[in-house]
Amino acid sequence: MSEKKPNVWDGFKAFLMRGNVVDLAVAVVIGAAFTNIVNSVVKGVINPLVGAIGTKNLDNYSSCLKDPCKVAADGTVKSGIPIMWGTVLGATLSFVITAAVVYFLMVLPMSKYLARQEARRKAKEGTHEIIEVTELEVLKEIRDALVAQRGSGHDER
Repeated sequence: MSEKKPNVWDGFKAFLMRGNVVDLAVAVVIGAAFTNIVNSVVKGVINPLVGAIGTKNLDNYSSCLKDPCKVAADGTVKSGIPIMWGTVLGATLSFVITAAVVYFLMVLPMSKYLARQEARRKAKEGTHEIIEVTELEVLKEIRDALVAQRGSGHDER
């Protein structure tokens, strides 16, 4: 008798069917779809609010290490050494705003929902334990009463 040696195809199928691979694929797809929602909120609501305070485009802010700094419209440096700190600031603000939108619109409500579910589950388990403890106490009382009856019944004979 020869044992069947697992081939590469069987190993690949087993890898694909593992739960964590499927969960990861679902998470990537949901994340990609959620990205559109976050970008819409940032571009449609947050950026106009920030733009009302200052400017929407921070890319134009820079400092010059070596004068004269001249940068073409396409971003190529013609002369000097410019430090484009406005671009870094814009990317940082975009990250912070995106993280805030994700936290307040997705993470916070989900964690509150899960906490409520956990509290309901614990409350349900708590009532179940109370019922079990009460039944145990009743059974102990019955036992004690039977023992007392036997003891008193023995003395009467």
